[in-house]
Amino acid sequence: MEYIVYLSGEIHSDWREQIRAGVEKLKLPVSLYAPVTDHESSDEVGSKILGEEEKPFWKDHKASKINAIRTNSLIQQADIVVVRFGDKYKQWNAAFDAGQAVAMGKQLIVMHSPELTHPLKEVDAQAMAVTETPQQVVEILSYITQA
Repeated sequence: MEYIVYLSGEIHSDWREQIRAGVEKLKLPVSLYAPVTDHESSDEVGSKILGEEEKPFWKDHKASKINAIRTNSLIQQADIVVVRFGDKYKQWNAAFDAGQAVAMGKQLIVMHSPELTHPLKEVDAQAMAVTETPQQVVEILSYITQA
């Protein structure tokens, strides 16, 4: 069986690349997908395609709707959703993706530092695993894909 894994959350570090490298090194039967991680591209997509907006709310609204086409489709297709919460910014979109994954009955793996355990306790309670490193995610994927 090949697993489809969606990598959601923080976009300011190389955690996705670390997971990808680990999956490739171990030749795991896993396909990895992610949102558009270029912050400017993601923020500007609505204005770029559908036209400029006078109010920031409508600019963000158009961009979030277009980004949601990708996000919702990939979460629906995923067997497993990994959500990474970084320390630097509040990732409300990551929390929303975690909730969407749980609502869709997807297996959820959460990744964050120990300092975020208390603020993310409700998200962690819904996860099948709470990890701190990309390597731990790779190890879980390796374990579950054993023949």
